[in-house]
Amino acid sequence: MNRQTGFTLIEVMIVVVIIGILSAIAIPGYTDYLIRSRITQATSGLAERRTQMEQYFQDNHFYFQAGDPPDRGPACDTDTTTSVYFDFSCPTDTLTATTYTLTATGKSSMTGFVYTVNQSNQRTSPFTTTPAGWTAHSPDNCWVTSKGGGC
Repeated sequence: MNRQTGFTLIEVMIVVVIIGILSAIAIPGYTDYLIRSRITQATSGLAERRTQMEQYFQDNHFYFQAGDPPDRGPACDTDTTTSVYFDFSCPTDTLTATTYTLTATGKSSMTGFVYTVNQSNQRTSPFTTTPAGWTAHSPDNCWVTSKGGGC
């Protein structure tokens, strides 16, 4: 007697359905994990730059002084190379002798994400465009780090 071995079409279709269901669950979760891990580049970068600004203020007694060239904290230099996913800047319209706002603006796959911190350590997440599934509104003094708007 000839005995055939192998898989039936039904068995193969069941395996394909199971893989499809697992993929539908796993891929969005992994994508959210990647986004949350990339946000730490913005928050840690802003915290580091805020420390630099405070050290500069302690040494010079100002954050910004007009002149040619203007005298300002080193953290106010626009930085587009330190992070793959965020550009760091210090908008000149927020920069005075006693105030500043540091900004991390998302690029590449993090486009739309924006994080700020100022001299009072007030943190905000004013997304330029709300990323899919993310809550644009953040509580006071908070960097949004999860989809539900949590800090």
